[in-house]
Formats: sequence, C-alpha cells, structure tokens
Amino acid sequence: MALQRLTLWGRGLKMCILLVRRQTINWESKWQNRWVSSESKSDYGKFRLTAGKIYGDRDREKGLQTTENSKFYAISSRFKSFSNKGRSLVIQYTVKHEQKIDCGGGYIKVFPFNLRQKNMSGESQYYIMFGPDICGSETKKVHVILNYKNKLNSMKKQIRCKVDGFTHLYTLILRPDQTYEVKIDNEQVESGSLEDDWDFLPPRTINDPTVNKPEDWDDVAEIDDPKDDWDEPEHILDNSAEKPEDWDDGEWKPRKIDNPNYKGIWPHPQIENPSYSPDFNIYSYDNISVIGLDLWQVRSGTIFDNFLITDNEEYAEEFGDDTWGETKVNHHPEELCQTALCRCYGGSEESFLCHCHNHSLVLQKHFMLQSVGFGSS
Repeated sequence: MALQRLTLWGRGLKMCILLVRRQTINWESKWQNRWVSSESKSDYGKFRLTAGKIYGDRDREKGLQTTENSKFYAISSRFKSFSNKGRSLVIQYTVKHEQKIDCGGGYIKVFPFNLRQKNMSGESQYYIMFGPDICGSETKKVHVILNYKNKLNSMKKQIRCKVDGFTHLYTLILRPDQTYEVKIDNEQVESGSLEDDWDFLPPRTINDPTVNKPEDWDDVAEIDDPKDDWDEPEHILDNSAEKPEDWDDGEWKPRKIDNPNYKGIWPHPQIENPSYSPDFNIYSYDNISVIGLDLWQVRSGTIFDNFLITDNEEYAEEFGDDTWGETKVNHHPEELCQTALCRCYGGSEESFLCHCHNHSLVLQKHFMLQSVGFGSS
C-alpha cells in the first residue's frame, strides 16, 4: 500500500499523519473529538490544550499538556492504516517539560490498527515506543523500543535526552536499507544498523564448539606478589581471651603484581551461526494506525505537540523547522519576559535583562521562546 501524506495542523495541536491534503482545524473545539482517552483505569490523569505559561504565539504553541501529579496518562488518535514496507518511516513530535520534570515519561507509542483505544493501557501491544524518559539522576534517556515478531526490543546504545524546560523536537527514522537515525532538534544524535544495535536476530557467528582454550594459556592479568608474605609470629595464641563483639577481623590479602605469563584474553575461533537467518524487513510494519501517549508522571506539566508520521525525511525536517523552528527563532526575548510577568530593563537586538521573581537573568537571542520557568520554583 503506497504511503500518502496527511497534514493536519493549524491553531493549536499540530498533527500530520500521511494523507494528501492540508487542512486547518480549530483545535479548541476539535481536538477532543480526534483524541480518545483510555477508560481502562478510572483514575487516569487529564490532558488539556494549552501553550503553557511561557510562549511566544499562544495559538501556534498549544499542545496536549498533562495536568495532574502522580498519575498515569493514556490517550490516542487514530488515522488511516498503512504499511511502510519499501520506504522510510519517520516519526516526529515536540515535547516541553515546562514543569522541570523530576520523574516521568515524555515518549510516544505507535500502535497497529487493532488497538481498542478506550482499553489502551501499558499492556497494549505497540509497534514503536520513542522519546525521552527522565527519573532522578539515573534515568535521562531516549527510548527507542521496536516490536519484532511480537517481542519488544530496546536499543543497545544509550542516547541522552534533553533535561531542560525547553521545547525539543524528537525524530526517529527507520529506512528500508535496515538503517536508522535519531535526531533531536533536527540534529543527528545517533544512527546505525537495526540489526547491529538491537538483538532482533541471533548473532551471525558463534564460538566454535569443537575448539577449546589451550591448557597452557594464561589469561589471568594479575597474580599475588610472592614476596609479600607474613613473617612468623613472635607470640602464640592466648586461648583464654575472648574477641570483642565489635572487633573487625579484616582479611589480609597479598599485594598484586602483573602476571609475567599473561597472554591476554583467548580469542575463541568463530564459525557461522547455523541459527542465524537474515531478515530484510525488520524496519517495516503493517497496518500502522494509531499514535498515543501512554506514560506516568510524578510532576505534571509536559506539553506534546507537532506530531508527524511520514515517509519523507526532507518534509519532516522542513515541518520541524516550520513549527518548532519558527517558535524558536522568530520572537524577541522581551516577549518572553512579558509573558512570564517579568520586568524588563534596557535590552538590545541580542539580549534583554529580565527580573523574574527576584531572579535577574540576561536572555540571549538564541534562547528565544524555548526558555521556561525562570526564577520559579
């Protein structure tokens, strides 16, 4: 089935999903008709349509925002199903953690046509999970989880996500040549081979089971220093004494030295893996039909916008520039200060001094309208 291109955008939440014509929709009244909230839990968090607290063009920068702390969220939107077999699949959207998120997801999921949207949950089968996930100091990564033969496979490489409160553009590209690319803010942050960077298939080669390591092969890098030894004790053991309860015996260990006979790690000879069979369709999915937000957030306030699914990499980059890029570039920082209810002093073409909640800050021109929450708790 040939891919078509859809562009659904306009005032508020922008969404482009593989059709042929461009439409302008009044999202103030239409977005709730297009997006279906899951009812699989009675206490899912609610979304609202808003540009948030900091914006340059309120109408253009509206998106779906999480509104309740410590909640699961589940909402999705359906489009005409398609297959990307024989061509690229590009998934793109923007996310802004306006609340300075401490723990929560900012990723999206792409589902097959048989998803029952009102029953969507974390148990629902999906094709692709993509986007940032932040929790504490340990988790600050971009998920790229791909479904292959009904098994979910996480990317072996680690990609660090953006952790500030700015709006960022996330793009995933899967290509028919079995390569992929991940971009943040229209800049490549990772790329490679689907087969190499996920464990979809058995390895191409395995250790030769007929060959064993030679008995005289020494692969111990360090040995005990034979010169580092205890002297004979000058006293004998007093059997009448009792060891204190808080006494730490410790354990004497001799010094280590480099092993003069060390040969390194033995290189086990390899043979072709009889279980390996190439698959040139890892990149492709049939009946792609739903995009959704299925996530948990401790502190709410994240805004999702500019959803795009297409087969055209150039169009995706242009769309990113025309949406995320436009709001990033085309406004003076003075507007940001005014929107944030800050007082602005002086200023020039390149910078503006703002006083926000007893916190002074010079906004450089390149920040533009991507900065949020200056001086706020």
